[in-house]
Amino acid sequence: MESYFTPLHTFCYGLALGGIFLAIAMFNHWKTKREFRRYKTHLSDKMELEARQLQEGTKERAKLVQEAENLRMQIARLNEKPDNKMQRELEILARAEKHMMINAPGFAPAWEMAKSQALSQLETEERGNSFPQKIFRKLLGGGSSGQNVALPEQAALAAKNGETAAAA
Repeated sequence: MESYFTPLHTFCYGLALGGIFLAIAMFNHWKTKREFRRYKTHLSDKMELEARQLQEGTKERAKLVQEAENLRMQIARLNEKPDNKMQRELEILARAEKHMMINAPGFAPAWEMAKSQALSQLETEERGNSFPQKIFRKLLGGGSSGQNVALPEQAALAAKNGETAAAA
C-alpha cells in the first residue's frame, strides 16, 4: 500500500488528474467557442434580414409618398374642371349653411365667415392635413393619405338637407 503513495506515484496521479481536468476544460472551451460562432452567425443573419426589411419598408414608403403626391395632383387637376368646381362650391356652401344654421342664422357677416371657414376646412382636407388623417398617419406610420373630396351624391344630399333646413 505504501508503494502507491511514493512521491513519484503521487506526482503521476496529480499529473493524470491535471490532464483529465485539462481535457475537460479544453472540451468545454471548444464547445463554448463553437456556440459563440453559431450566435455570431445567427446575429449577422438577423441583422441582414432586418436591414433588408427596413430597406423594403423605406422603398414602399417612398412609393406611397409618390402615389399620394400623384393623387393630390390628380385631385387638384380634377378640381379645375368646371363640373368639379361647381360640386366643390356646392359642398362649401352646404357646409357653410350648416354652420350658419347652428351658430347664427340670419346674419350676413356670420354667413361669410362660415363660408370662408368651410373653404379653409375643405382645402386643409385636400392637402391631407385634416385631424382624422393626422391620427391615421400616426397610427399607420405615414404612407399615402386618402383625400377627402365630396362625392356628387354627398354634395347633393347635403344641398337637399340644407334646402329643407332653409325652408323650415
